[in-house]
Amino acid sequence: MRCPYCHFRDSKVTDSRANDDGIRRRRQCISCGERFSTVETVQFSNVQILKRDGRREEFSREKLLKGLRFACAKRDISVAQLEALVADIEARVNGDGRPEIPSQFVGELAMDALRRLDHIAYIRFASVYRSFTDIESLKEAVEQLEQGRVQTVEERNLQLSLPDTEAAPQPMGPRLLQDVESRHFAESVS
Repeated sequence: MRCPYCHFRDSKVTDSRANDDGIRRRRQCISCGERFSTVETVQFSNVQILKRDGRREEFSREKLLKGLRFACAKRDISVAQLEALVADIEARVNGDGRPEIPSQFVGELAMDALRRLDHIAYIRFASVYRSFTDIESLKEAVEQLEQGRVQTVEERNLQLSLPDTEAAPQPMGPRLLQDVESRHFAESVS
């Protein structure tokens, strides 16, 4: 470990403690004697984030933390709370098991976490993430938040989309008996 003061390549560990982020080590430079701290964490395999425009980039904890800090600026949210949010999101991204994850999934996880933590930070993040085009879409997001109608990521993933009724109207009745082959099969069975 290089000393951040004199850039000497060797230091000695004076104290080690486990914490939520990993192992915190207190070090002392052998050359200049200055003390500094390091945190040792497990490095997961690199998950690729699939962006909306088709680009792929490595998941960046720092980039996520930067976006959350921006949304939480001048709010009563501690660094420890933000670090815990990012650690939770990172664990969910790495625990998903897929080598590529859509950026929308990470954004939705961040919005869910901010919604539970601070409504103003949530609206700030959502306004950038969802690119509100007019005041009406912003009002709608605030109303959904006030009424508790904002769905979590899990609820959105479980929800099935409705069929497009204008594209091709489907006749009423059991689907099995709609085509000729199905009718013949049903008649031969009965």
